[in-house]
Amino acid sequence: MYKRIILKLSGEALAGDKKGSFNNDVINSIIAQIKSIMKNGTQVSLVIGGGNFWRGRSADPEMDRVKADQIGMLATVMNAIYFSDCCSRNGIKAQVMTPIKIGSVTKEFNKEDALELLYSNNVLIFAAGIGHPYFSTDTVTALRACELEADAILFAKAVDGVYDSDPAINPDAKKFDEIPCKDIVEKNLKVIDIAAANLCYENKIPVILFGLSEENSIVKAANGEKIGTVVTV
Repeated sequence: MYKRIILKLSGEALAGDKKGSFNNDVINSIIAQIKSIMKNGTQVSLVIGGGNFWRGRSADPEMDRVKADQIGMLATVMNAIYFSDCCSRNGIKAQVMTPIKIGSVTKEFNKEDALELLYSNNVLIFAAGIGHPYFSTDTVTALRACELEADAILFAKAVDGVYDSDPAINPDAKKFDEIPCKDIVEKNLKVIDIAAANLCYENKIPVILFGLSEENSIVKAANGEKIGTVVTV
């Protein structure tokens, strides 16, 4: 069982089949699993993408990249605030932390405050990326894991692991139970952002990629059970 994890969720995961919105059945299922692993002593932080609201310049390819990324950061803040409210309704203390000041809406990130909140049984939700464009939510996940000395990063995906090719296209795609982090970088497998993979490799933080839809998948991953693909360092 890992003592401190960072869970990465996509914005689409929160939406489920409700595009551009929230699926409370999905969210409450995730929170129930978080409650379970917290009861076993695991400290939990999350990073949530913003893809249910905004996917960069896909809405307008001619849009300025910086401004498109800034909208994406705000989309992650919206998701984080909603998820934190769902946590509160389910009896879990939650705090949204951002690298930029957003008035009284969120708490500005620093390591000391984050650790204090974790030791006080809060779920931390990191939003707005690193506060700058050109960096993905995968990268901020790895960065926060390094800063907080997390034991592992859990990537809950639509696909149940890492394959040698796209299983949606190739029915004979081979799934890896384990894969070295350097192979993701060298083979450009694109399962996580290359910058994030490099951070994990350099700081020896293992990554588990698994399918969110599998029953109790987050609990299994947090407990170190065999699930998905383990990216070794």
